[in-house]
Amino acid sequence: MSLAIVYSRAGIGIEAPLVTVEVHLSNGLPSLSIVGLPEAAVKESKDRVRSAIINSNFDFPMRRITINLAPADLPKEGGRFDLPIALGILAASGQINGDRLNRYEFVGELALTGELRAIKGVLPIGIACQEAGRTLIVPANNAEEAGLIPASKALQANHLLQVCELLNQHNELASCPPPSHINGYHYPVDVSDVIAQEAAKRALLIAASGSHHLLLVGPPGTGKSMLAQRLPTILSPMNEREAKESAAIYSVSHFGFDARSFFQRKIRSPHHSCSAPALIGGGSHPKPGEISLSHRGVLFLDEFTEFDRHVLDNLREPMESGKVTISRAASQMEYPARFLLIAAMNPCPCGHFGNSQGQCRCTPDQIRRYLGKISGPLLDRIDLQVEVPLLSDQQLTQGNPKGVMRSHDYQQQVLACQDLQITRQGKLNGELASSELEQYAQLSSEAQSLISQSLKQLNLSARSYHRIIKVARTIADLGQSPAVEAAHISETLGYRKLERYLAQLP
Repeated sequence: MSLAIVYSRAGIGIEAPLVTVEVHLSNGLPSLSIVGLPEAAVKESKDRVRSAIINSNFDFPMRRITINLAPADLPKEGGRFDLPIALGILAASGQINGDRLNRYEFVGELALTGELRAIKGVLPIGIACQEAGRTLIVPANNAEEAGLIPASKALQANHLLQVCELLNQHNELASCPPPSHINGYHYPVDVSDVIAQEAAKRALLIAASGSHHLLLVGPPGTGKSMLAQRLPTILSPMNEREAKESAAIYSVSHFGFDARSFFQRKIRSPHHSCSAPALIGGGSHPKPGEISLSHRGVLFLDEFTEFDRHVLDNLREPMESGKVTISRAASQMEYPARFLLIAAMNPCPCGHFGNSQGQCRCTPDQIRRYLGKISGPLLDRIDLQVEVPLLSDQQLTQGNPKGVMRSHDYQQQVLACQDLQITRQGKLNGELASSELEQYAQLSSEAQSLISQSLKQLNLSARSYHRIIKVARTIADLGQSPAVEAAHISETLGYRKLERYLAQLP
């Protein structure tokens, strides 16, 4: 047979569309050409494949070889097509049995010796292959990641020869078992490490329970970063669907997959000098940005006002939609980005505005310009704005008392509160649409009167109004209250620190 067809998968975002590798051997001068929109790394595969075939003791056909990667309009990149191309050449030249090729899908980069090297994006490939009803064959170094799909649908190999022996029915390949150390990650930090700051810890609890964005405002050295870094320790573990979404994003990124943290919610803390493509995602071949890497986890932006304003404003749409679409002339990719934002900032350039223990050296105009680096539309999308004050000398020297709540204690409250929300409405309060608030967040008459007065006094937008109700609903759920009372609205209004700072300016 001079024609062979092998199945593989490309990588477009976190999708893995099917690629049919067609190999045809014909008479003519010896040559090898690859068509079907291959990138440079794919074009170079012909040299890797030739050496791998020869060093595996096969004959490389001295004929005119044409390799078509279909569909032709789908960009192909990376070394993942080395293995299917090599198998196609061997099957087309009659050196291996090609009758069983249609049962499998193959991905893997070839070394010049014929050994298989790991590739990126195996998890999305495995999921797509499982849906197609075929068995996936991957390099052994990707076996841990492929093991997240049923073991009967993924096999591992170390060398091209092992795959050829499978097709020739001379041996069987080992399956890809689930990772033995899955969910073996333990946080080295705990909420109890933070001295005092009970109001800020309460805000962390509310943010984690209802998936509400949080801004911590306070002087330098008050524990804002410590609090933010401990937020993941009180979040509920991800379910299997959420964990696979997060793992798929890491699988296609340059960070790779780590089975230990499969069910743990990730935290990303980019430096304030990061660019818009680094935060949102992009590049000539678009890759996920920090907001997608923190999908179903936490995005921590320290020194919030030091970020470029235009970079921060790129967060506005993903915060609402939970996804980001990156458009290029040749393609469009969509990455999920449902993250919990926690930001930290000083109240002014010197850091001591509004602090009775510190002497602020900033003028009102300097403070306005400093706080003005955060646009109103972005601030509207941050549900909680909490002050983290300086500790007194006594608090600092005595530390936390015995019996202080630990991360595990907070997490149990979060789990109970989220169970209540899921049972009632099928989603967390922070994800409720405005049209659903009347049904699931009913206000008492006193609560309605209080929030109406606050709308006039604080000059809040419609978005802020709805977000106040969502936070109040979460506070009510923490207290097992069926309705939102005035006390819940009052506590929520206390978490609007930035408006109060602006009101204090002369």
